[in-house]
Amino acid sequence: MRNYYRTIIINIFRIIYYVIKSRIWIRHIDKHTEEERYALANEMITKMNRSSGYKTICYGLENLPKEGGYMLYPNHQGKYDVLGIFNTHKTPISFIMDEKRSHIILVSEFLELVQGKRLEMDNPRQTIRVFQEMAKELQNGRKFILFPEGGYKENNGNVVEPFKAGSFKLAHMSKVPIVPVALVDSYRVYNSDKDFGPVTTYVYYMEPIYYDEYKDLKTKDIALMVENRIKDKIAEHLKENAQAG
Repeated sequence: MRNYYRTIIINIFRIIYYVIKSRIWIRHIDKHTEEERYALANEMITKMNRSSGYKTICYGLENLPKEGGYMLYPNHQGKYDVLGIFNTHKTPISFIMDEKRSHIILVSEFLELVQGKRLEMDNPRQTIRVFQEMAKELQNGRKFILFPEGGYKENNGNVVEPFKAGSFKLAHMSKVPIVPVALVDSYRVYNSDKDFGPVTTYVYYMEPIYYDEYKDLKTKDIALMVENRIKDKIAEHLKENAQAG
């Protein structure tokens, strides 16, 4: 958490500027294209990363489907996860988050700027409604991030918690490709008590799983398949890093 407060202190005036600018854009959202709003979101991330010494290296951009919508299903490590993906994903993408955590200043503006979705975790009916909205948007070419672990633990040390099968109902509803995403060391940016200062994180975009491959699988089987692929990629990264070090 020390880096989290450090980033706020270093960027306090920048944060105020972007909160005000984002709110103005959100009030007149139709005046700005999805690409323009995504560019503004990434401008925020890039400038704050640069000032704080955070860097994200990504692999596998060639695995992302070239056309149409798709779902990114990453492991969840902390507050930086969405930012690391945004900063490496070249085309506009949005995300879903817990409604209770979504009203924090800057987080709320960031979410609304990219027209993300708020989920009421204790309200299954609302979740289904949001999933139905998203399924239509995905079929029309939009792209979303959904964390199938549901939440994250502080200082998780790259441990992946069990994926929730319900997260993959959205894939069945939309029939779009599933892209497993492995995040490594993302927790070190804002959710570690040990790290203070520059951090490098990693994003691995893995080979997509197309509808024909998962249409006959139960959601619990899809969840386990995606979870295992991500775990294997993280283990591979950590092993290579240990050998190099």
